[in-house]
Amino acid sequence: MSLFQFEQDFADSLRCIPMSVRLKLDLCGIKLKLHQWGQFSTQQKQQCVNWPFQTPQDIEQFGSHLRQLIRSTCHEEAKEIPPDPLPEWQNTDGIPVSVQQKAEELGIQITLDFWKTLQDLQRFALIKLSRSHHENKNFLPALQEFGLKPKV
Repeated sequence: MSLFQFEQDFADSLRCIPMSVRLKLDLCGIKLKLHQWGQFSTQQKQQCVNWPFQTPQDIEQFGSHLRQLIRSTCHEEAKEIPPDPLPEWQNTDGIPVSVQQKAEELGIQITLDFWKTLQDLQRFALIKLSRSHHENKNFLPALQEFGLKPKV
């Protein structure tokens, strides 16, 4: 299972949409609602978590699979959203403002060198966890999991 340590509080039930699935959703341009996710079986959720996303074909197949899953399980059509052609998490030349601000609120400085060492999924998670509309209690645990040791 490809879940972060900070996601372990819901790992058994997969009641929340894991970051790895959220990234795949962004890549394939589908808005999955939590109530839709909740209607999937544990096996279906696990399949979404484990689905590869290294190639454009992987993402296309995931999107097709998910559209069919939403149709057959939830009896509704998937909401399509255009994928961002230049997502912030792919940019290693600068740290997004939301991430910097959230870190500063916690008295932490994130360096560009640290940002560059992160994997795409880690940068994606930090961006999602730093946004004001997201419950961001996992921002600090994520930073620590990814190797940033805040000075206390």
